[in-house]
Amino acid sequence: MTVAEVKRAMRQAALRRRQTISKANIETVKNAAFSAARHFDQAIPISTHAVLAGYWPMRNEFDVRPLLTNLHNSGHTCGLPVVVADDQPLIFREWNPKTVLQSAAFGAMAPPQNAPVIMPDVLLVPLLAFDDHGYRLGYGGGFFDRTLAHIRRFRMDILAVGIAYAEQHVDAVPHQPHDQRLDWVVTEEGALQTMKKTAGVGKTATL
Repeated sequence: MTVAEVKRAMRQAALRRRQTISKANIETVKNAAFSAARHFDQAIPISTHAVLAGYWPMRNEFDVRPLLTNLHNSGHTCGLPVVVADDQPLIFREWNPKTVLQSAAFGAMAPPQNAPVIMPDVLLVPLLAFDDHGYRLGYGGGFFDRTLAHIRRFRMDILAVGIAYAEQHVDAVPHQPHDQRLDWVVTEEGALQTMKKTAGVGKTATL
């Protein structure tokens, strides 16, 4: 089998696994989100002025909203991803807890078009599976890999942090040259550092 074929098979199994996890007791899922937020705060060193971009959970993704709210309340500028086109990097528009989100591509929710575009220092990334080396399995569209590759061409200090349930860990994620590694993975059980780096300070910019 090719790497792409192995990924497709693993993706289906990972989707089923995450769906099973997310159907657990609602309090368990809720507690996982707050535990991950706490582990992020305790483990990952970020600048006081760092700009962060997350995601709005869909398809049983790990709920990152408590973490985003904590980061906003701590004074960080936060944003959410917006799909520009299938073959283009994502852009990120500013978000705060009062932002009224709009329906966007692929069933996602995103800030309105008049929200400022930001350049993240820290990117919170959803995933289907991850390994100890920081490789992640996504949905196959390549949006986050394409975006990280684009940003890392001129911003090597960006931190990519996968957010997941601990049970989404696998021994090895098959990877290809275009796949971008995560610097950290945060779960309800703790934070795993896969590459050593510290996030820089934030700035508003276009991608």
